[in-house]
Amino acid sequence: MLKFQFIKFTPLLPSKPSFSPLSSRLKSHMASYSSSSSSSSSNLLFRQLFEKESSTYTYLLADASQTEKPAILIDPVDKTVDRDLSLIQELGLKLVYALNTHVHADHVTGTGLIKSKVPDVKSVISKASGATADVYVEQGDKIRFGDLYLEVRATPGHTLGCLTYVTGDGPDQPQPRLAFTGDTLLIRGCGRTDFQGGSSENLYKSVHSQIFTLPKDTLLYPAHDYKGFSVTTVGEEIQYNPRLTKDEETFKNIMANLNLSYPKMIDVAVPANMVCGIQSKTS
Repeated sequence: MLKFQFIKFTPLLPSKPSFSPLSSRLKSHMASYSSSSSSSSSNLLFRQLFEKESSTYTYLLADASQTEKPAILIDPVDKTVDRDLSLIQELGLKLVYALNTHVHADHVTGTGLIKSKVPDVKSVISKASGATADVYVEQGDKIRFGDLYLEVRATPGHTLGCLTYVTGDGPDQPQPRLAFTGDTLLIRGCGRTDFQGGSSENLYKSVHSQIFTLPKDTLLYPAHDYKGFSVTTVGEEIQYNPRLTKDEETFKNIMANLNLSYPKMIDVAVPANMVCGIQSKTS
């Protein structure tokens, strides 16, 4: 039976809260999760990174059991690409994929800039997004890095092309599982549904059919947090999410009356992200 050891978060803030796999009250801006077992094929290296201007989390995962330590980045931000690539180099990893959970409206993705610096990296996004990328994925696909993989789950609602990436299910994969929910499911909240083909009905169904059906101890990592939290679980959100614990009609009414302001970056971010965040006129 595999045993995974959790270690303390390393916060960028003065406070030093301890990591608990079932706690959502975590205030660190950088986190580390390591796993170890008797099987050399299942050693997940994990880092949670934060971009403060857009309150965006970027996630770094790698199979540390492999010689080349193949790695992936989820939701990189253009402004922190140098930081991320420096960390990857320091840890001796080989970046294989740069993934986006969706076409972001609040920041420019770092995938284009990463590809200009590390040409062998492949950009990944959902086929339904209509955006440019090297690899298009959809429901049921698997993204492999070493002996580990992410399962792709289509979770539209915030946008038409939203995805949730979930670590694999099996004895040689990390336990508990980790799910990267983008803007579909936030900690005690969810993404807005009033632009980019958003739909409250679709978001509600996506969460309940694709995320809330995961094991209750599954760790959920969103693309953003604005209150200092960094992780939650399926069980917590099923019990405490103030929107998604309601019935569908109540949820749709809540979303229709949020009266949110127009996203300040949307007119810049969305066009850039539709072309993988390319930083120049040449690809």
